[in-house]
Formats: sequence, C-alpha cells, structure tokens
Amino acid sequence: MTGTALLLDRLHRAGLTDVTRVELTEGGVAAVAGLARRTHGAPLFAKTFPDPPADDLFAAEADGLGALAATGGVRTPQVHLARPDLLVLEALAPRVDTAAFWEHLAHDVARLHTSTAGGRFGWHRDTWLGRLRQDNTWDDNGHRFFAERRLLRWLPEPRVQAALDAEDRRALERLCAALPDLLPERPACLTHGDLWSQNVLSADGAPALIDPAVSYAWAEVDLSHLWSSPRPPESDRFFDVYAELTGLDDGWRERMPLLHLRQHLAVVAQYEPDWGHAEQARAVLAPFRRSRAR
Repeated sequence: MTGTALLLDRLHRAGLTDVTRVELTEGGVAAVAGLARRTHGAPLFAKTFPDPPADDLFAAEADGLGALAATGGVRTPQVHLARPDLLVLEALAPRVDTAAFWEHLAHDVARLHTSTAGGRFGWHRDTWLGRLRQDNTWDDNGHRFFAERRLLRWLPEPRVQAALDAEDRRALERLCAALPDLLPERPACLTHGDLWSQNVLSADGAPALIDPAVSYAWAEVDLSHLWSSPRPPESDRFFDVYAELTGLDDGWRERMPLLHLRQHLAVVAQYEPDWGHAEQARAVLAPFRRSRAR
C-alpha cells in the first residue's frame, strides 16, 4: 500500500470520512506524513507508521505537545486525534526565515526553559526519537541521567555496535565518567528534546514546534540540537537573544558538540545511511580514545 493510501485508509477507519485525499509532506525520515484535505473544514496534518513500533508512541507525542503548550512558552499544533496507528494535528504553515522570526523563537524557548526549571531529570513516561524509545526514568543527578539515559543507552543497539569499534565504545564510557568535569551543573527544565530546524514551523506567522521528545533535561541539550544541525543563517539571531535572556556563559559553544552526541548516536541507531553521524560521533569521542591520547 502506498503512503497516501495508507494514511487515507487509517484516517477513514478513525472516523474522518470527509478526508478526500492526502498530499504527502517532505522532511520526515521515520513516519509517513501528509496533509489531509477534507470536503469541509481546514486541512489536517496526519502521520502514521506502516508498522507502529509501540501502542503509546503517538499518545506520548500528543502528551508532549500538550505539555509544551501548557507552559505558555511555545506554540504547538492542536491535537485532533491520537491513536496507536495514527496522529492527527492542526496543520501548520512553513516558517519564513527572518531574524525577527528566530528572535521570537528565542523568547519562546527561553521562557519555556526558565519557567520550568526544577531538580529532577526525566518525565512521567517514556517518549520517542523516531522509532526508538527514549528512556525518561526519573533521576535527581543530571550528569548520571545524561550518561545513562541519553548516551550509554544507545550502545546495545545493533547499528551502533557495528558503527563504533570497541575502543570507541570504551571512549564513550570514559566520556560519561568525566561528564561532571566537562559540563557544569545545571537545573533540569522542560525541553522539546528534538529541536532542530525541521521541527520549527509557523502558526499565524509566529514560531510553532512539532515532533517533540520531551523530558526534563538540561536546556543546552535543546540548544545543541539546533546549533549542530542544518539551519538557516537567520537562526544566528536565536542564539544571540537566547544567551542574553538566559545569561549563558561564554563557554556554551564549546559544549555543543558533546551535548549533541546523543543525537548522533540516535541517528546511527536507526538509519542507514546515517548521513555522517557515525563519523561525527567518533570525532567527539576521539579525545577519549586511549590509543590516540598516547
């Protein structure tokens, strides 16, 4: 069954029988997604997996969207339907990249991070990165949480074992042991968890975020994803404003590659080809390889 036929069938089975056609959207790499055109009413955004990896995947995403919106910090699409095999959302518009737009987003994300600061890392449920579960077991130690739930968590995945040699894997363990010396202590805050430019859209001209993998984590994990992933030049304004609003110290840029290691490993674990993420992961791990340190 084609992607359009699959989405149309699942929309109709869910009771949205006024959907007449589906136009597949570009940009996503895990799910089948598209714009659902209806005989009456505005279009809707819908996505599914041919074989959903778990019954709670879309429920967790809907929960995350609601949690982000409830803070008043960021705009997210309204959830119309969340079933084990289908997620239906308000359709958003593509963003228009201007310095003003990215400045607006900086205010939104800074408000989200600063208004939710707390002492525990994790979330009341696991969330998802693509097709793989993100372990959000609560922890009161940020360095341990990042090491165990965001880095070492990927080592058992078959694609990661194939991409990293034994010394690379030991280097990751050394890096995790050294985290308290590498990263300053920071409070937990509610994070989007998958904040790259593809997940930034527009609602009535203002920034809106999609596809979260929320948890209470370090705010700089969100920054690292946006900083280290492909993005338009106008987004530079985001970092200038965010740093001013939150009082980021001058060393934040040097921390970005290390924090983004989580995303490199997550991509390697799921996709072939991995678009260079294994190579980038090995570059971050290189200083922790004993064979290279001699």
